[in-house]
Amino acid sequence: MIEERVHPDLKKYFQGLTEKNIDNVKELRAGDEREAVPVHENIEITNRYIQGEEEHEIRLRMYTDIEADQGEKPCLLWIHGGGYISGKPEINDRLCQRFVLEANCTVVSVAYRLAPENPYPAALNDCYTALKWITDHATELKVNPEKVAVAGVSAGGGLVAALSLLARDRNGPKIAFQMPLYSMIDNRLATSSSQEISDLRIWNGIFTQKAWKHYLGDLPMESIDMYAVPSLAENYRNLPPTYTCVGDLDPFKDETLDYVQKLSEAGVPVEFHLYPGCFHGFESMVPEAAISKKAESEYISALRFAFCNG
Repeated sequence: MIEERVHPDLKKYFQGLTEKNIDNVKELRAGDEREAVPVHENIEITNRYIQGEEEHEIRLRMYTDIEADQGEKPCLLWIHGGGYISGKPEINDRLCQRFVLEANCTVVSVAYRLAPENPYPAALNDCYTALKWITDHATELKVNPEKVAVAGVSAGGGLVAALSLLARDRNGPKIAFQMPLYSMIDNRLATSSSQEISDLRIWNGIFTQKAWKHYLGDLPMESIDMYAVPSLAENYRNLPPTYTCVGDLDPFKDETLDYVQKLSEAGVPVEFHLYPGCFHGFESMVPEAAISKKAESEYISALRFAFCNG
């Protein structure tokens, strides 16, 4: 049983979980409406609206340090998770504030369009538009266009991986660093971990299959490319330096391991952490746990290091 393998720091929380159902997308998104987290006295959070490729409006949630030196700062484009079908920037307000304060950067979180109403490539197009907007408006935003990183978790991590490929192949904005965390990047569900993790109390292979179906919509199999499913990429050269992590009870464990190996073989600097006994999204679900604090601190430190040394 998976419960026997759960990390001691997470076991009490895990035992209190109930089975979930993601079939009703509307109910799933209702879970995104959470109590607002406190805003640090040095941080200003604002919403900006920009025009997308399809003449629609994209909301950007921006986090800036109003007390810090007003010179050019690095910038992080943050992409929230949610299986491509749920989530919004506000769910990561706490984390984005930590990035600002501890990595000394400006954060822009993009409210990309969600499936199934807006299947691929809507979300990726919105993320690319946000990335280009940041670099095009670097002077106004007081950010360094040479130090723009992209990061996200789960489906957000999948969009990070896809965005890095797309920006490279379009000769688009240069991404200084990417941090796709426990990323949803392979729709084939052919790995051992995608089949092994089936507990309905946490994100599992069953949920993954349903979410991919929503995201890819009616796209014919032969039309599914690496920008939709980053694990299909054959060329990983010239991608940004990378940090990633995953728990060993995450259905995305094996595809993450494969991704790390391919990046390394292509000569991309990559740092990887595997957390034993940790399920999908553990550090955001149980932020007070010691293992969660360790994981979160390690990827924030990786971002800070990349900005300082990139």
